[in-house]
Amino acid sequence: MGFTMKRISATLALTTALATVIGGGALAQSAGDWTLGVGVGYLKPKSDSGTIAGGSGSIDSDVRPIFTAEYFFWDNVGIELLAATPFKHDISVNGGYAATTKHLPPTLSVNYHFDTGSKWKPYAGVGVNYTKFFDESTPLGTISLDDSWGVAVQAGLDYQVSERGAVRLNVRWFDIDTDVTLNGAPAGTAEIDPILVGVSYVHKF
Repeated sequence: MGFTMKRISATLALTTALATVIGGGALAQSAGDWTLGVGVGYLKPKSDSGTIAGGSGSIDSDVRPIFTAEYFFWDNVGIELLAATPFKHDISVNGGYAATTKHLPPTLSVNYHFDTGSKWKPYAGVGVNYTKFFDESTPLGTISLDDSWGVAVQAGLDYQVSERGAVRLNVRWFDIDTDVTLNGAPAGTAEIDPILVGVSYVHKF
């Protein structure tokens, strides 16, 4: 966790430095605007991930770069796509290592950005997540995890650091459930339901 916080702190410092370099017009959320964001996300699945292969399953956390693109179709209301480089997780059963998997979590959300009249701009959103699992491996034979569709919700806070740039902190929750197959037979359902904490620099175009 200490290493994770160091990476998040380093990213925050880097995004703030980038923001001071890039300038332009006023940072507002008007119809027709769009933004791009780049940062880092800490993904933490819930502690109890259900019954897998007859035992208690758990999935570890990971930190990866995250990216967002948002288009404002109304004032203060945007549609946003979240992308990331693949997250990698170890799966444990009854406390012992059982498998490894990677996944991609593209998420489409509709966000409402509150107009506070200040540099601090909170927002909230709801959407749908698609999770693609791949590169599964296990010492127990062969394993596969089904892809998942589920609801995603988020809340965030932007702090304006230049006329077109902001540093963003946000928290997302995803409903991710996947059926697990081990050696061709059903082996349970992993209820991952992770929280993603992200720190990003967001630039308006």
